[in-house]
Amino acid sequence: MIPLTALPTLNATLNATSACLLTAGFVAIRRRRVAVHRACMIAAFVTSVLFLVSYIVYHLQVGTTRFPGQGWVRGLYLGILGTHTVLAAIVPLLAIATLVLALRGRFDRHRRLARWTLPVWLYVSVTGVVIYVMLYHRPETASRVGSEDRVWGAVGGAGVVPRPAEPARQTFRSVEG
Repeated sequence: MIPLTALPTLNATLNATSACLLTAGFVAIRRRRVAVHRACMIAAFVTSVLFLVSYIVYHLQVGTTRFPGQGWVRGLYLGILGTHTVLAAIVPLLAIATLVLALRGRFDRHRRLARWTLPVWLYVSVTGVVIYVMLYHRPETASRVGSEDRVWGAVGGAGVVPRPAEPARQTFRSVEG
């Protein structure tokens, strides 16, 4: 059994795998390697279904994961998350319809729909990995520089922001002459 804490990493791996399979399937069909294309696209679909199951299991147990970053990186994160979420809701419908058209041999309609499905599905897969990195691999307080801590400040890197002020501590000393 996979521990619950490993599921975000598994989900990111499944998203990355799906993105690679989608890209390989696209390259294969451009080279007229239909059997390779079919295998890649079916594997991408299965990988995405596995991702969806794992994602649902994780979030039913853990609930919502909040992004703790502040400033412009929070806006960037929310922008990516917003577009990812909206498009992720559409991908299953597009992917199923595109797959069904191919399996029924309606290749003209399949091709027309796939021109929309592929970029949307690829965007969702890639941004899923980006969201994972932003949520689970940000340097919180990786190293100190003088009175500053390194914290998440840019995609894929760390920026320097002032360390929050420590609460004032009062100590009482007896003052005797």
